[in-house]
Amino acid sequence: MKYYKDHYDVIVIGGALAGLSSALMLADKGLDVLVLERHNLPGGIATSFVRGGIEIEAALHEMMSIGPKENRLKVGKFLDDMGVDIDWLQVPEAYHASLPGVEVTLHPGLERFSREVDAQVPGTYEKVLKLLQLCNTVFNSVNELSIHPMSKPQMLLKHEAFVKTAGYSTKEVIDTFDLPQKAVDLLAPYWIYVGSGFSELPFTIFSVLMADYIGYGSMIPRKLSHEMSLKMAERAEAMGVQIEYRQQVDKILVKNGKAYGVRTARGDVIRSDYVISSAYPNAVYSHMIEPAREVPEKATKMVNARRLSLTAFSVIMILDRPAQELNIHDYSIFRGDTMDTDVLYENLAGLGPYRYLTCICHNYGNPDVTPEGTCSFSITVLPRVDGWKSVSADDYDRVKHEVAKQLIDDMSAYFGVNLLDHVLEIVIETPMTVAHYTKAWNGCIYGYAHTMQDHIIARLQTGNEERLIQGLEFAGAHAISGDGMGPQVTNGRKAAKNILDDIAAKEAAKK
Repeated sequence: MKYYKDHYDVIVIGGALAGLSSALMLADKGLDVLVLERHNLPGGIATSFVRGGIEIEAALHEMMSIGPKENRLKVGKFLDDMGVDIDWLQVPEAYHASLPGVEVTLHPGLERFSREVDAQVPGTYEKVLKLLQLCNTVFNSVNELSIHPMSKPQMLLKHEAFVKTAGYSTKEVIDTFDLPQKAVDLLAPYWIYVGSGFSELPFTIFSVLMADYIGYGSMIPRKLSHEMSLKMAERAEAMGVQIEYRQQVDKILVKNGKAYGVRTARGDVIRSDYVISSAYPNAVYSHMIEPAREVPEKATKMVNARRLSLTAFSVIMILDRPAQELNIHDYSIFRGDTMDTDVLYENLAGLGPYRYLTCICHNYGNPDVTPEGTCSFSITVLPRVDGWKSVSADDYDRVKHEVAKQLIDDMSAYFGVNLLDHVLEIVIETPMTVAHYTKAWNGCIYGYAHTMQDHIIARLQTGNEERLIQGLEFAGAHAISGDGMGPQVTNGRKAAKNILDDIAAKEAAKK
């Protein structure tokens, strides 16, 4: 029996959230889709693993854009519409901020969050609420404009706040509210999820982040992030998608500027009308296009001009006591010795000591995630790729354990408990782990950095200019919507929409 069909409408390279979202959307429209995944399971970083008989979350802290059943946000609605049934659990808080002179747990809800900041910095309620309401207005505009593009005059008429703030950094807009620095610091912890300091981070990106997380709260799957990818894959196959695992794509085949299929590592040549790549453009344009002469000069310039964002270093522990007995009282802890995000961003360029940590105790979102009497606790930093690119093979083990020890010692001192005395299982994930497991370029999990020169608004305007090879689309952290689990679903949908629009245009031209 033949392993593959003679031809597919679309081949998707990569069975993580973006690729599976593309496959679901295309199959829903009746297209014949093949997904090729190099691992034996779907999900990419959205996965889990087992140590000592306990399933452990590999990456996911929180999922944005889900919303409750009665008021789904865009990602939750898409998954529902596609028939992907995930058991979502609400995360109980926004975050606990552990900053110089501040220890406070903040909760979702624009008004509640504003009042909690006001309790720490009296007299700021109205200003903080007004800022968050502005974020929410921009967030709603982004969601509408991503589906219904408009001319600039139309945008100014219907989306004034979006247009007026689009050209400004987060720092520039926040400065207009004349907030005390302590209040700004309490608004800043989520910056790490978008990976640029406030002076470079576009306010549009900050708005989407804050309105989504603070306005609506976040969720996690009851059966860990692998529940998402497994259920998406199962549903895709039920819709007729062919998913093949342990199938690495080595080459994307191109002729006269048009992609016409792929070649796998085992030598299969598979033809299609379209290809969607979850691999970074850096990888695709440097060594995956065959023949190499089909790589446009503009593609090489584009990937060299873009700055890679953040990678990840995590220490994940299963501890032998309930969280409360170890003085762990929050789901999410952001801890830093400053909240100057530009200073922290520079600190992330090296190998530590790192000045800003994010910690998750999964049991506060999902009490049954570990056996009774134990808890799961992770400590994560999101370094830039710069420093970790310099680590040699000879130094890797030493650096890995030095950084892990620094993180554990820091949080042990904070809790007043030596966490190492309570470890049942411990796993250290480094940028090299990410690069090895996912083949993400240089271990980068956050795609290209959001900056004032290069972010979602600019890329939406130049999106068609970046489609440099006909029939080739990109979906992943590096795509237009940027980084994070939720945006991966959006990026996958965008790639699928580009193909559907192209097919519709060709059909219209025939008539």
